Amino acid sequence: MKKFEEKTIKTEKIFDGKVVQLQVDDVKLPDGKTSKREIIKHPGAVAVIAITNDNKIVFVEQYRKPLEKSLVEIPAGKLEPGENPLVAAVRELEEETGYTTNSLSFVTSFYSSPGFADELLHIYITDDLVKLENPKAGDEDEFVEIVELTLDEAKQYVEEERIHDAKTNYAVLYLHALERR
Repeated sequence: MKKFEEKTIKTEKIFDGKVVQLQVDDVKLPDGKTSKREIIKHPGAVAVIAITNDNKIVFVEQYRKPLEKSLVEIPAGKLEPGENPLVAAVRELEEETGYTTNSLSFVTSFYSSPGFADELLHIYITDDLVKLENPKAGDEDEFVEIVELTLDEAKQYVEEERIHDAKTNYAVLYLHALERR
């Protein structure tokens, strides 16, 4: 038995949406008591730290309905079923920014909110961007604006909470650490 393992007794599927599924699990705790866990199932996602030839980071600004405000974020998107994360990262970069690349390097993967979701986010980096002559259309319900910032400007956006999500904060911190080496 795994340390602190919670055994699932029953799963009730509550919602099956386009992006996520919600289920409520009845679990048996390590001490023998029972509890409920509300769980979001997510197919996983990718994000790209994209750096231009003039050393600017490519971000997208978009409205985030759960927060009722716009955020500036690194390009990202969800994985399609069975999709290779590297392939998805190039697709999202092209759709959201109009750039492509032939050189993506894996940085890390992490769980975005393991207390209630199983989303695993894969982050890549590239400094080999090529502007597409005919940019691919993004999702029909997604409206984004490209924002290119220096690392110092991005740090200022973090302080102002214009950059305020985990993956983008991670990206800025990662680039800051690289700069200090």
